Amino acid sequence: MSTETGGMWRLHRTEAAGGTRAVRLTRDRLALAAGLAAPFLVALALVPFRTDLSYTNAALVLVVVVVAVAALGSRIAGVLGAVSAAAWFDFFLTRPYETFDITASADIETAVLLLVVGVIVSQLAARARRLEIVTVTDADHLARIHGTAALARSANSADTVVDHVRRELTDLLGLRACRFEYGTLIGRPPRLQKDGSVTGATTWPQGEIELRAYGNGHYLGRFMLTAGPGPVPPLQARLVAVTLADQTGTALDTAGPVREG
Repeated sequence: MSTETGGMWRLHRTEAAGGTRAVRLTRDRLALAAGLAAPFLVALALVPFRTDLSYTNAALVLVVVVVAVAALGSRIAGVLGAVSAAAWFDFFLTRPYETFDITASADIETAVLLLVVGVIVSQLAARARRLEIVTVTDADHLARIHGTAALARSANSADTVVDHVRRELTDLLGLRACRFEYGTLIGRPPRLQKDGSVTGATTWPQGEIELRAYGNGHYLGRFMLTAGPGPVPPLQARLVAVTLADQTGTALDTAGPVREG
């Protein structure tokens, strides 16, 4: 590939990534607006039927609205929708109507359950949405995950898995360098998070980025990633990187106490 062609290819990838982020930001903003407005509008639409509709059924209708908001947006949008649903359920659908007072204990329980269930379900819906985004459709990414899983099951040493994943991350993310640190955390470099974002940075940092490996909920080490000269790795690649780090953590946890170094 010529230098000019390679430069144009990187430019197109960068523009595409920027467009994807813009679309995602717009969708999240719309979801936040929907989290406020949709429960209000649905509760208002139920007003003509509130004398015939049981409180439980009305609450279930509003839970469906919260799930829809969370599925389209973020966790924050889902929680906002749950709070909004509980508030408008109280205002429009429980006696005394058009006030934020509830006199019956059963109605209070329903309102509280609507809020709690709405928050929980919104978290699950948002997670499902994220997992849908993370769905690995690239055969190369899928091969990396399966290959690492197979190696983790068969390798006699966790170090073998660490070295394998270090090479995979270098290729996957286009890194200039990648090393693994066992033991205690030192310093506070930007961190590649579970959702593919990087703490403390709005762009892909040029210095070292840490990618932590956990086993059974315990910190066991971290990959230190040095970004290469190419564009920001796409979200799917970053999420695959997180999966590879998790597989490393599982291998280290299975192998027993890790060494310091």
